[in-house]
Amino acid sequence: MDRTVIKERIARLREELRREHLSAFIFSTSDPHNSEYTADHWKGREWISGFTGSAGIAVVTLKSAALWTDSRYFIQAEEQLRGTEFQLMKLKVEGTPTMAEWLGKELQDAEVKDVGIDGMVNTANSVKGLIRDLRAQGGITLRTNFDPLQRIWQERPAISENPVVIQPLEYAGEPAHEKLTRIRKALREQHADGMLMTALDDIAWTLNLRGSDVHCSPVFVSYLLISTTEVTLYINKVKLTPDVVSYLHAEGVGVKSYEEVRQGLKDYFEYNILLDGDTVNYTLYKSVEREIVDAPSPVMKMKAVKNEREIAGFKSAMLKDGIAMVKFLKWLKPAVEAGGQTEMSVERKLTALKSEQPLFRGLSFDTIVGYEEHGAIVHYEATPETDAVLQPKGLLLIDSGTQYQDGTTDVTRTIALGPLTEEQMRVYTLVLKGHIDLQLLRFPEGACGTQLDAVARQPLWQAGLNFLHGTGHGVGCYLNCHEGPHQIRMEWVPARLQAGMTVTDEPGVYLEGRFGVRIENTLLVTPYMETEFGKFLQFETLTLCPIDKTPIVLEMMTPKEIEWLNAYHQHVFDTLSPHLSDEEKKWLRRVTAPFI
Repeated sequence: MDRTVIKERIARLREELRREHLSAFIFSTSDPHNSEYTADHWKGREWISGFTGSAGIAVVTLKSAALWTDSRYFIQAEEQLRGTEFQLMKLKVEGTPTMAEWLGKELQDAEVKDVGIDGMVNTANSVKGLIRDLRAQGGITLRTNFDPLQRIWQERPAISENPVVIQPLEYAGEPAHEKLTRIRKALREQHADGMLMTALDDIAWTLNLRGSDVHCSPVFVSYLLISTTEVTLYINKVKLTPDVVSYLHAEGVGVKSYEEVRQGLKDYFEYNILLDGDTVNYTLYKSVEREIVDAPSPVMKMKAVKNEREIAGFKSAMLKDGIAMVKFLKWLKPAVEAGGQTEMSVERKLTALKSEQPLFRGLSFDTIVGYEEHGAIVHYEATPETDAVLQPKGLLLIDSGTQYQDGTTDVTRTIALGPLTEEQMRVYTLVLKGHIDLQLLRFPEGACGTQLDAVARQPLWQAGLNFLHGTGHGVGCYLNCHEGPHQIRMEWVPARLQAGMTVTDEPGVYLEGRFGVRIENTLLVTPYMETEFGKFLQFETLTLCPIDKTPIVLEMMTPKEIEWLNAYHQHVFDTLSPHLSDEEKKWLRRVTAPFI
């Protein structure tokens, strides 16, 4: 982006700050629903800073600017912020000040020590914490009822009016009214009379509806208010067809306009209401006049455990995705050797092949295709300016996900396009060992992902290597690709793993300026055995895609790891080959041939 555009936007913002007697404004990445990926209407942080990553906070004072983001985006942020006022603040890196500490220093001599933040797009607990932290920095106060973007973002995209569609019961597996009954039961167990549901994927799952308001996520902008006797969906009514309105009525759900949710909370008649301060935005949280039960929504845990129809849908989606991946991988190396292929052309080819599959509904995230040094940028996205020409040598990292109506996929493969260095082969093998070791794990029911995380990292740690992102995340069923509450990561995440949960396995190593390696499968948690010590669980691999064997240093692999890889490749071949042409089948037989 032209850096002069960012400069002009900051100048317009500062005019508004002076008019409102504010010394700074804070732009988060989120929307009123605390979504991971936000609709274009709420991409204010991206608009003011030029940084396009999916995580970060920008702060602009009358004289300075800074942006905080995590390790996935350090390289990207340095490039996109270059030439602007924004100073990059690297989260979790020693010496990086917190936002409150930085504002305390920047505003220490300011006459006015009032900072603004939009209470509609920041969670209640994050704003409460920020109020406390800023007060400790010399008495800085926080104003939450002002959104400067309404004035200065003249070309601001409108909120989508795309229609909502019904997710058939053959894929959902449970009617909406039965889900609502389960939710009310869970609320009673938490001594709550009702709840405000704000997470878009929770609403879509509960009502068995899908939309297209958010890029790569089949959700729709709305709120859902549940009491002991009523359920109200707050949504732009233009999005609802007569069929959907009739369907909602039959499921016991009323409809009101999206903007009426604050009034709905004021009119809420029960004794108390469950709100999650970590997800509900500050403005709505503060508008409630009843007693608040501040607790996590029970819907996350319900949604995370897939029913039989959802599991069948996942397997069907993985089959379709696997067929497309085989067609793509068979094409890839000869195409690169023929010349003229780039990161972007490869991405277009892969998307085209996936789009040919039945029930294709789009991507579940923007495909990452990173060649050599670009593979070291964890969330790299090629642009016309960075689009690298592929050569028949080195490593190509491809992370792709697809939305099929019966399931969501997420798979990463790192491919040798030709000769590799010894370092590349060694790192690739270490990543593969960690990837396999996690899938071989058996563990007691009730273990959390943090307790499992070290298994995938152990081969890397022994070699003095590590990665800073999580090892695994839940995957929605034709919903968000990233789904909680469970995760596999170093940081403490107490959510327990249960049979029926999906989770990814994606260790990696990223050597800046050289190359990156990541290998990812989506897994299903299943029962293993029950003993006097309780129930034990294991992983079933859902992803169907060959893992490149050419970079493997076989001497570094254990017999169990080789046995797993051989068995996995036999499963891939047996499952996919009936759906392939003779040539594709011959290719797949070769690349999945066992190590002897």
